Amino acid sequence: MGDIPDRVSQVDCDILVIGGGTAGPMAAYKAKVKNPKARVVLLEKANVKRSGAICMGMDGLNNAVIPGHATPEQYVKEITIANDGICDQAPVYKYAERCFEIIQELDKFGIRFLKDEKGDFDVKKVHHIGTYVLPMPNGDTVKKALYRQLRRAQILISNRYMATRLLTGNDGRIAGAIAVNTRTAEFLVFRAKSVILCLGAAGRLGLPSSGYLFGTYENAANSGDGYAMAYHAGAGLANLECFQINPLIKDYNGPSCAYVAGPFGGYTANNEGMRFIECDYWSGQMMLEFYNELQSGKGPVFLKLDHLAGETIGEIESILHKVERPTRGRFHEGRGTDYRHRMIEMHISEIGFCSGHSASGVFVDEYARTTVDGLYAAGDMANVPHNYMLGAFTNGAIAGEHAVDFVAETDFAEFDPADVAAECQRVLAPTLREDGIPPNQIEFKTRRFVNDYLQPPKVTRKYELAADRFAEIRDDLDHGMVARDPHELMRALEAASILDCADMAVCASLFRAESRWGLYHYRTDFPDKDNDNWFCHTILRKQDGRMGCETRPVAPYIVPIADDERDAYDKQRIRRQA
Repeated sequence: MGDIPDRVSQVDCDILVIGGGTAGPMAAYKAKVKNPKARVVLLEKANVKRSGAICMGMDGLNNAVIPGHATPEQYVKEITIANDGICDQAPVYKYAERCFEIIQELDKFGIRFLKDEKGDFDVKKVHHIGTYVLPMPNGDTVKKALYRQLRRAQILISNRYMATRLLTGNDGRIAGAIAVNTRTAEFLVFRAKSVILCLGAAGRLGLPSSGYLFGTYENAANSGDGYAMAYHAGAGLANLECFQINPLIKDYNGPSCAYVAGPFGGYTANNEGMRFIECDYWSGQMMLEFYNELQSGKGPVFLKLDHLAGETIGEIESILHKVERPTRGRFHEGRGTDYRHRMIEMHISEIGFCSGHSASGVFVDEYARTTVDGLYAAGDMANVPHNYMLGAFTNGAIAGEHAVDFVAETDFAEFDPADVAAECQRVLAPTLREDGIPPNQIEFKTRRFVNDYLQPPKVTRKYELAADRFAEIRDDLDHGMVARDPHELMRALEAASILDCADMAVCASLFRAESRWGLYHYRTDFPDKDNDNWFCHTILRKQDGRMGCETRPVAPYIVPIADDERDAYDKQRIRRQA
């Protein structure tokens, strides 16, 4: 690679927020509004104006707890049951109490939500128990509205800097982070009293069926960097064996959105046009029924809309084709698929880590605090289950507000300058080789093996082989990967995060010796749920330089779950009467 500036600059701040998608901007905004004197920096490896999973907008809120439609207690019960009981309810309850306030604030920002003729929020029912889905007619404006608030609050934004490692102090507290510029390869060291991680899902873990590295269901920029940084900083990560797996449109990297079409009368059907599950809300149990139907003689599985009136289908198209993924309409047009005349073929996505759609993430409490003092996490990378976009906004706000109080009572932690030098050496190693393996080949091989060995159902011997294969790839990555420019250096760092996440997926999956969460963690060697031994969280962390797992009890429930309610999501298959 060409000349790299031989300097490391340092920036001091009270709060460093890493990730400019959904949770990050809200965390930075709320911290700054609560204490305008606090020095808050928002760091993003792309550009905050169009970054993160909502870069193109969003078609609705999946989990809006709105008075008159749902209560916090009802929502906590729903999420606990959907997550097979493995749920610390305090963070979910905190979210449920705060999210309506956040909806009202977003409404004031100019983000419109569907309202009825009385001007009340027009909430739809999709979930198994409650009513929580709120469509967004102008959801494509989310990032623009959010960015305006950041500028008004005078948040310091550092675009095109990719965080590579967190810094911890001699006393174990968080001390800041190291970042590299994705255009110049210059380094920035951030000395911070608190860090909030908001880097989204590990969306580039499995390889999509198209074979395209960036043809993923999740935003392809979300390569698991936050998971990897938290792990290397010693934070605990919870339930990583609970994979994210979603129903997709076949050959298109977007959701089938049965949860959007459901309130209008659409549903998931088999090749006979028959509905086989009662609820289209995504859960591991729902995906297991989806998988079983695909394996039966009644697959493929389809999204059925062709029985609906033309004006109803037009309304569905206006939501699905103009907001989150505008390419969806063009895809159907090119394939000759008209919702009015044909069902839409669906398939199963590649695996990933994402608490927004499952429960795998950095362990946090109700204030978004991780197990490392001064380190917070929010959004799709924190382990608050099924929290989606509104959860990212709400939990980001909670993190920002708590962190700004935390920094008022603390000082900077002292870190070892040798840690900075060692990280700079690690980051730049691929640039010092004249020849070698480009990052895209390292990434492709990792993700192909993820598909070959890790895609559920989970087989122990396949996971053991995966561990061996990933060790071989790591040797190539450490000693043979080459980066020829700063952009390729960013891809090399992403490849390292992806490989870290692959290793974590193996370790966590082999540790939990049972099946749970439907398809997400279905082990052929241990096909049954074992509440006697495994009704607990699994916590993965780095200890003495090695990856290991331990159990953590589920916190006592705030909202009780009756015995006859616990398996409600296991009873979704429609039983035909003779």
